[in-house]
Amino acid sequence: MVSIIMPAKNAAPYIKECLESILAQDYAHWELLVTDDHSTDQTTDILDHFSKQDTRIRIFKNLGHGITPALQTAYAYALGAYITRMDADDIMPQNKLTLLVDTCQSETVLATGLVKYFSFGTLGEGYIKYADWLNQNLKSQDPFKEIYKECVIPSPCWMLRKPTFDKLGAFDSALYPEDYDLCFRMRRAGLQVQTGDQVLHHWRDYPERSSRTDDNYADNRFLEIKLSYFLADDYDKARPLVIWGAGKKGKSVAQLLIDQKIPFHWISNNPKKIGHDIYGQVIQGEELIDDKSNTQCLICIAGPDDQNHIKKVLKVSNQITPYWFC
Repeated sequence: MVSIIMPAKNAAPYIKECLESILAQDYAHWELLVTDDHSTDQTTDILDHFSKQDTRIRIFKNLGHGITPALQTAYAYALGAYITRMDADDIMPQNKLTLLVDTCQSETVLATGLVKYFSFGTLGEGYIKYADWLNQNLKSQDPFKEIYKECVIPSPCWMLRKPTFDKLGAFDSALYPEDYDLCFRMRRAGLQVQTGDQVLHHWRDYPERSSRTDDNYADNRFLEIKLSYFLADDYDKARPLVIWGAGKKGKSVAQLLIDQKIPFHWISNNPKKIGHDIYGQVIQGEELIDDKSNTQCLICIAGPDDQNHIKKVLKVSNQITPYWFC
């Protein structure tokens, strides 16, 4: 059996379509565990109606507030051999569960599928680019290589065997974004990502989506979780550490390192910043890289032209290990 874990909060405009897509699955051996996170619209009534129609749907009230307690509440009742997630405003293609189960044939396998954003309004170019990047990365042999850029595993489109998921710590995390934290834990466990060539999740975008409105998903949270896992899993004290970029993200990363008393060098491509003192650290030019062998470099520059330039520099030097933080 597959246990589908789904938090729901004020999802009345979309949850009926979501539930119907789950009921239409050609893989019938599933249970849907939904946590109602204190909804104030018609979400509760819709969930009650569907649960009365199909006993595979079970509804719970959130024991806390927010998405992580909601996930934990539902997961406590999971009986399935396989675990997956769903968002209350999204849609499953009919063959999603079948293909994920067929792929998840080992406790070391992380089964995923391709995703596609949709919207009743205008879908932003950024979402289209992110989905393209995510899908291309999922189809690569090592999607975790890009983990410091963005979350490389779509939160509502993965499947694990329950013992594997429990070993990861399941949904027991105080870090946000919770899906990004889980992604880092999946990487730490050395799971083998297997992705087919079909879209297995339709991701809805709209102005009220929690990833747009919840403070837990603000940019500063992303930098904190990236740096936390870098220092725990990849940082080598014996190697020089360099921040490349002195813009907003570079400054945030620098301040976090200073707070933890982690020594680093700081470089910039911007001649207006070279030589300036920021947070007691003098910004240097990229020629510093030539003087630092075996360097770990946190790249905090998002501009396409700047990133292309950095990639050219990195090709010349084989002594730099880059971690793209943007």
